[in-house]
Amino acid sequence: MPVTVRSFAKINLGLRIGALHPDGFHELRTVYQTIALEDRIRVAVEPGRGIEIRCPDPRVPQDQSNTCYRTVERALVALKVRGRVRIEIDKHLPVAGGLGAASANAVAAMLALERVLGKQLPACERLRIAAEVGSDLPLFVIGGTVLGTSHGEEVYPLPELPALPLVVATPEVAVSTPQAFRDWDILAAQVGPPDDTDPRGSKAARVGSLARRRSSSAAAKLTTGTASDRIEEFSRMLSMWLTVQSKHRSGKSFSGVPADGRGRAEIQLLDLVHTGIENDFERVVFPQYPELREVKRVLERAGAFYASLSGSGSAVYGLFRSGTAAETGAARLRKAGTAAVVTTTLRRTKYWKKFLVSSF
Repeated sequence: MPVTVRSFAKINLGLRIGALHPDGFHELRTVYQTIALEDRIRVAVEPGRGIEIRCPDPRVPQDQSNTCYRTVERALVALKVRGRVRIEIDKHLPVAGGLGAASANAVAAMLALERVLGKQLPACERLRIAAEVGSDLPLFVIGGTVLGTSHGEEVYPLPELPALPLVVATPEVAVSTPQAFRDWDILAAQVGPPDDTDPRGSKAARVGSLARRRSSSAAAKLTTGTASDRIEEFSRMLSMWLTVQSKHRSGKSFSGVPADGRGRAEIQLLDLVHTGIENDFERVVFPQYPELREVKRVLERAGAFYASLSGSGSAVYGLFRSGTAAETGAARLRKAGTAAVVTTTLRRTKYWKKFLVSSF
């Protein structure tokens, strides 16, 4: 019988780009956080062979290039099952928006397939299949607050952050992730990590400058010094945050905890923000798309205590202390012509509790 599941999105709480490896991938460090925005995936298995993708959104591929197709194909082999699988995608999340929509769809399809068949893959097998298909997939096998290392595909559950309101803005801008990585390589190879306040003229001039500087030697320079140092710095910040959380849970007091009535849940996230986490992609994406930088500024002016690009964009989010403040921030963006919604961060327990929609 068909099974319908929710396919939740993610944001990145900081993203550090490291060295370019010989395999063509960069070393990454990031903290993923699932959020309560969703697509819905319906999976059915019938007699026969093959995989069929159905989605009315023309931007979603319906062939073997679809991540759902590739994940389910591998899952069928691992489960030692044959059949004709039909996957229907009810699309609400933006395509290529930095929210991990396609990756979340793929994991949701794999888990829905398990329920349809009444069989379950071991957790390690789920993670293996997810990592084979794409770097963002494994986080959705865990949910909640997740550390991503290597290319982002090595994932580890972190202490849960609180459920807090946030605004997710989705400007009508298409950011190419491969191009963002190339731009980072070029700029980082010149004088270290690029600064998005660089005053070197117009966007057109910057684009031309980037094109002239693209060379294989630029990538090679990233394998030393600065790139590795930045990864180590992110690891130290995260280690410091985890140490603070451990001491808080032990009941020890800290002079840094405000005495203004805020709960431990909010302080927990503020502790992470105060480590100075940031998304490296902002330094190359914002100069190319200044409208995205402006969205971040609007969120900060509206009261967001942390705002950031998610992944390489184009989605930009802001974390707020109250739903009312978040609604105000979203209203300001919509008034300026930018699509924006209010939602919440999604803890691991809620992620799994809300996952299943129906089985009939």
